[in-house]
Amino acid sequence: MSTPVTAQVTGIGWVTPLGRAVPEVFRALAAGRSGLTAPPEGHPAAGWLKVAGISPDVPATEVLPPTETRCADRFLLLALAAADDALADAGLTIRQDTDPERVAVVLATGGGGLESYEQQAAGRRERGRAAVSPYLLPGMLSNMAAARIAIKHGIRGYSSAVITACAAGAQAVAEGLRLIRGGEADVVVCGGAEAPLHPTIAAAFDNSRALAAGWDDPQQASRPFDARRNGFVLGEGSAVLVLERAEHAAARGASGYAALAGWGAATDAHHPTMPRPDGAGAISAMRAALRSAGLGPSAVDYVNAHGTGTKLGDRAEAAALREVFGSHRPFVSSTKGATGHLLGAAGAVEAAVSALAVAEGLLPPTLNLEQPDQDCALRHVRGAAEHTVVRHALSNSIAFGGHNLSLLFGPPSIPAKHLGGDS
Repeated sequence: MSTPVTAQVTGIGWVTPLGRAVPEVFRALAAGRSGLTAPPEGHPAAGWLKVAGISPDVPATEVLPPTETRCADRFLLLALAAADDALADAGLTIRQDTDPERVAVVLATGGGGLESYEQQAAGRRERGRAAVSPYLLPGMLSNMAAARIAIKHGIRGYSSAVITACAAGAQAVAEGLRLIRGGEADVVVCGGAEAPLHPTIAAAFDNSRALAAGWDDPQQASRPFDARRNGFVLGEGSAVLVLERAEHAAARGASGYAALAGWGAATDAHHPTMPRPDGAGAISAMRAALRSAGLGPSAVDYVNAHGTGTKLGDRAEAAALREVFGSHRPFVSSTKGATGHLLGAAGAVEAAVSALAVAEGLLPPTLNLEQPDQDCALRHVRGAAEHTVVRHALSNSIAFGGHNLSLLFGPPSIPAKHLGGDS
């Protein structure tokens, strides 16, 4: 039986509540630092959210020509910044280093430019038709992150936008491996971006009682798998990975953090917002990812869990992990304790964390996991990071609508790349 084709992770870029520089953010996660805060006065979410994961600003003029900045939604700016950083990290200039028609871009989002739409709708109600910008649609549509990245970098191969809610970022990365395995691309720029910190979306999540509440210290509010958890913390951000066919990366002398070795997807077909209590969809996705990589459960040393901090979600995922791994018990942590839940960007951020865990042999702890829920019994990383050899790392993403995605990362087949430099 032939070894499944892998995709080398040669570049990472992200904009997160813990910052933007890849080494600093990963080290902050490992050190157990929180990126959560109360929205300051003047922030769109102030008065609507008690705590949020707020990412650094990305000026429109940094990522777009001055003539194209009108009506550009924040999710678009976050996506462009992460893509620029990921391509720079990979040392890849599309038109110079590769055939643009052999490069694909897949960028996910849950809601796209909803804040821009809300602002324009409010203007129309107050001032009529003339208040609506002709630049609204290219500034807010969910496909525009992929389109703008393609335009900026001259990418002329396959392009798409995945919108499977909180699994979207992971599914975009999975698409990257599918395209490389199918011979449709040599390079795939893939990830997700989300900017949900505005009043209507905040109210929707708060009214549905999905958000953490009652915490005087904002940095204690997100507590995946903890007995006192009572919801998730809304966050914003983006992450983009550069995936490359191994032969393509080797030919240009590139190095890689890890290799995407497999992916799996499954659907709950159960409820619009609640997971199946038995975790059956997550079980199927994880097993599909293992089959895709040609590996058994015992090959996995670390799981970056979806782990949002909701009662039902954490319990179902823990049950699924116990079913898949049995007595093997890999290390498990959720980085949402530090970042909050970045919705359509979350799976891409956590894919990057998983790739870096393989590269660095360093597992970030679950922040605020002080007393694990007895229904969430797992081999948790808590209190401090774990230093260990990571043969393979699994990243789970689970979404409203019952979408389940699992990504499996292993060592690169090209020279290894580390945060401190190449080896």
